[in-house]
Amino acid sequence: MIGSLQGRITSKSPPSLMIDVGGVGYEVEAPMSTFLHLPPIGQDVRLLTHLVVREDAHVLFGFGSEEERRLFRSLLKVSGVGPKIALALLSGISVQGFVRCVQQQDVAALTRVPGIGRKIAERLLVEMRDRVSPTPTGAEVSAVLPDASPEAEAFGALVALGYKPVEATRLLKSVGPGTHSTEELIRRALQSAARD
Repeated sequence: MIGSLQGRITSKSPPSLMIDVGGVGYEVEAPMSTFLHLPPIGQDVRLLTHLVVREDAHVLFGFGSEEERRLFRSLLKVSGVGPKIALALLSGISVQGFVRCVQQQDVAALTRVPGIGRKIAERLLVEMRDRVSPTPTGAEVSAVLPDASPEAEAFGALVALGYKPVEATRLLKSVGPGTHSTEELIRRALQSAARD
């Protein structure tokens, strides 16, 4: 099992990135919560990883915090939840937000995450009830934000979350004028989508 990677980022295309570790390029899939905090291409990064072995592929997933990786692994144990759904959940909701949803049995909040239907949301709330515990509020990824424009990064993130490019553009336009960070743009765009 590959537990972590430390190396240079050679490419980024949400949700995939390539990390060069001693001349070997590792393709890694990462949730948007991790992706948004990655340093620019050419810089070093350290990610915790989880390897999923399938019949047709070995897929490596990377996480900026132990809390994210732990939740990802717990989600994979839920019947009907595979790596793609787990990645979508971590991209659309924070670890703390997911814990709150489970504690409050909030189906509506989970179904707002693209790719999560009511049936899966209800199953998650039932099966994860005994597996989650509140996480420390300081459990954030500490890294440098990328150099790309916040609008471009937010657009890429929304598309990776399952929104069509036209929808992503519309949501970003609904944020309105002003100088916003990538995270703020995504947060406001998702709030706008939730109101629609």
